[in-house]
Amino acid sequence: MKKTGVFIVALIGSIASVWAAPTAQAGAALTQEHTTLLQLIKVGGWCMWPLGMLSFAMVVFIIQNFISLRQKTLLHTEMMPSLIDMMLQKKVREALIYCRKNPSMFTNVFSAGLERVIDGVDDFDKVDESVKEASVEQVSRLMKPIDYLSIIGATAPMVGLLGTVSGMIKAFQTMGTLGMGKPELLAANIGEALITTAAGLIIAIPAMFFFFGFKKSFGKTLATLGRNLGYLFDALETGKRPASFLDLETLEKMGNN
Repeated sequence: MKKTGVFIVALIGSIASVWAAPTAQAGAALTQEHTTLLQLIKVGGWCMWPLGMLSFAMVVFIIQNFISLRQKTLLHTEMMPSLIDMMLQKKVREALIYCRKNPSMFTNVFSAGLERVIDGVDDFDKVDESVKEASVEQVSRLMKPIDYLSIIGATAPMVGLLGTVSGMIKAFQTMGTLGMGKPELLAANIGEALITTAAGLIIAIPAMFFFFGFKKSFGKTLATLGRNLGYLFDALETGKRPASFLDLETLEKMGNN
């Protein structure tokens, strides 16, 4: 997490340096040797407004995913020893109440399975079916903010390309009207074309990077969720404590026997 935070700071710094970098003169709008972010936005024209909204949405979804997709928040592994003991003692109702008092992805999915055996019915095929249905529901809800980053990553370059086409059309219109005698009049239109393309790529690259990063991390969390649920329902079905929750001394005694 610390390495990721350092990367984000570096990425934001590099983006800011790109926006604020010295540029060549680009017509009347860019007559100064060093341009500001506001000047670049003005030269980019109307297309910078949707690109600005996409960049803001990207930052919001990145922050939201960092907060909501933490394994500690989703899995609550500190609950496992207590829940294992409840399963060994067949305290299904107590475990269900405990899960509902502590809602999370893990407890919501586990609760769906416990509801099938609360009356002592040991139909674990139905338990597995309920767990899968609840997992799909939870995954669909949590994947939305991740998928939005993919949408932003695919849309931003297209919007930038649209701004590029718009700027080039204006440039050719100027050429058709005034000819090539005053090339400085074309600079603003060409600047609009180039800046919108760059802005679209600057937004798309980090959006896609974080999309794949969050997706991979969430997949790992789902794998851990499935393993923990397997431990709990195995303990309920067999009445034996899973080997992962046995200390080394107990494991050695079991091996000697």
